[in-house]
Amino acid sequence: MYPTEAIPDATPEWLLLRAACSSDSGTETRDRIRELLSESVRWETLFDLAERHGTQALLCHSLLGFEEAVPREHMQALKQHAQINLHKALFLSRELIRIVDCLAAIGVEVIPYKGLALAEAIYGDIALRQSGDIDLLIRSHDLPRIREAVKDLGYTPHSPLSKAEESSYLKSGYECAFDGAAGRNLLEVQWAIQPRFYAVDFDVEGLFQRAVKVSVACHTMKTPCAEDLFLILSLHAAKHVWGRLIWLCDLDRIIKLPELHWDRIAVQATRLGIVRLLRVTMLLANGLLGTAIPVSAESSLPKDPAAEALAEEIGNIVAAEQAYDVESVDYFRLMLRLRERQSDRIRFVSRLALTPGPNEWVAIHLPRPLFPLYRVVRLFRLAARLVGAGSQPSSSAM
Repeated sequence: MYPTEAIPDATPEWLLLRAACSSDSGTETRDRIRELLSESVRWETLFDLAERHGTQALLCHSLLGFEEAVPREHMQALKQHAQINLHKALFLSRELIRIVDCLAAIGVEVIPYKGLALAEAIYGDIALRQSGDIDLLIRSHDLPRIREAVKDLGYTPHSPLSKAEESSYLKSGYECAFDGAAGRNLLEVQWAIQPRFYAVDFDVEGLFQRAVKVSVACHTMKTPCAEDLFLILSLHAAKHVWGRLIWLCDLDRIIKLPELHWDRIAVQATRLGIVRLLRVTMLLANGLLGTAIPVSAESSLPKDPAAEALAEEIGNIVAAEQAYDVESVDYFRLMLRLRERQSDRIRFVSRLALTPGPNEWVAIHLPRPLFPLYRVVRLFRLAARLVGAGSQPSSSAM
């Protein structure tokens, strides 16, 4: 695997952040952090970098053992940020418990994942992962009841849909965001792992059946099992081209779980057609965080030269702080390159072309009987975008 240190513009701040985010707290890692701290560190640059990558909490936790090497004012700023993150995590924990209990009272089962549940399940401490919002996996048919129930808790849909739009979106989309008194998009409920056009038809009901218990702020609830988390978080990171280091930190810790059943992961990955995507994920974790790929993972998920090339390409982009335009032609080409089966690529393209969504509903209003015509609207909008992309330089960072 490629060493990121070899990238000409790899800065001491980037290398220090990577070392601080490693889950390996052994002598070699500590010596590496100490060595990097002895260099001229641009602290504001480091803090900005950690914020963009969602790793401020991990940076603070790692540097607590090196306070003598960190200027007092910067160490104080890190501790203050850690306190703010802890207070937010406690607030979100309270809200999560309120929401889960409210839904349980009306017989609606939900599965918290990412965020707080992930912090408890993988890090063992809600303070070690940056707090953002509340993510719940739900069954699609429960959305109307959930919407009404959380209204009483002060949550309203961020983008309200008509009944016809909601009916269509439950089939083509994957999430609904709610605003709360403490902020926009504070609660997100998802009935699929990705939008339908990505052509990864995850069995959400199976997630519910395999879910395991986790304690968040001393309150027991369920979250996806480790094998499902690895698949879900790999798909999420891939959708965003692995652009934030925190996503690889999460996966690094899952990969290192001794009880992880790689054979089960391989069975699901093969069925979903995402073996190459998982290989890229593991190679990126190896190259950027030094995560050792387990022997059982190597035997269960076969090597793929295309995955090696993709991991090197994407790793250089992440290290260079570049970003993909997720609506660009290059982005969709990359999503196709991440799939090993031609049939999945064909499904991706056909669904991308023929699956309308909120953007089409905003572009033109059609009465419910004419909803099928939104496919035509979708095609025209995509054609216009392709024509525009063909007349301009690529908008991606490739």
